Amino acid sequence: MGWHGRPFLGLDLETSGTDPEQDCIVTAAVVRWGGGLPTAARPWVAVPEFEIPAEAEAVHHWSTEEATAQGTDPAVVLAEVIDAVVSGVGQGYPLVVMNAPFDLTLLDRAARRLGVVPLAERATPYVLDPRVLDKQVDRYRRGRRRLEDLCTHWCASLAGPAHDSQVDAIAACDLVYRIAKRHTWLQRKTLAELHDAQQKWATQQNTSFRDYLARTPGRELEALGVRLDWPMVPAATAAALEEHRADPLAAMHAAGEVDAAEYHYCTRERSTRAHAVTADGDRTCWGCGLETAGNQ
Repeated sequence: MGWHGRPFLGLDLETSGTDPEQDCIVTAAVVRWGGGLPTAARPWVAVPEFEIPAEAEAVHHWSTEEATAQGTDPAVVLAEVIDAVVSGVGQGYPLVVMNAPFDLTLLDRAARRLGVVPLAERATPYVLDPRVLDKQVDRYRRGRRRLEDLCTHWCASLAGPAHDSQVDAIAACDLVYRIAKRHTWLQRKTLAELHDAQQKWATQQNTSFRDYLARTPGRELEALGVRLDWPMVPAATAAALEEHRADPLAAMHAAGEVDAAEYHYCTRERSTRAHAVTADGDRTCWGCGLETAGNQ
């Protein structure tokens, strides 16, 4: 039996916002999924470290007051979530996380902030990300690719409202199973091979999206915020980015995402634009893709 026919471990977080470096966990769930059904699930509600803004409350319907009244100390929640993941990974389960770089980065930063040993220091899970897999097997499909959109497209279960941690964790597992069942070449890879392949695919996908933003008038600066890391942004990379917050291109250079990052005059755009620069001085305009030799 291939990996797709064995149990998965699903993880989902609902949070106070969209910045994994700064926001906190509101709810979490770890589920064991196999044979088309969840076989075990554990949910948590955490006392929020920060106020939950109205925009986040509108998504997951947890207010600061409700989460505080029903929640557990966030350090305890973090420790228990990480314990559950480490236990499952130790039993050989792959970890399924929709948009893994967000949840796993936030889990890591919250653990470091609250004095909990991070997951990365206790286990190295094989991660399965339905967002990356879906984009790889169906690259040119138009439309949004949120969890609920993927569930509709792949006829996966969404047994309750989206943005409920337990519902979303189960749905992510079901998505991975259905994608692998339809695209059997994925089944022929080992979990280690598939994890490594997703790292490559995610980098390609994020690079493509970053370049699209850089070419889109009015969205050029958004490109500088697209991270290439998967399944988590390492803390060292985040530190380099923070150190150069005032100069996003320098930050990308410090994080190793480009050989060098500088502003140069682009003859095609007829303006000074952001360029990726190689060690020999060759440069590529992010706006239009024009390549210029280093001696020009």
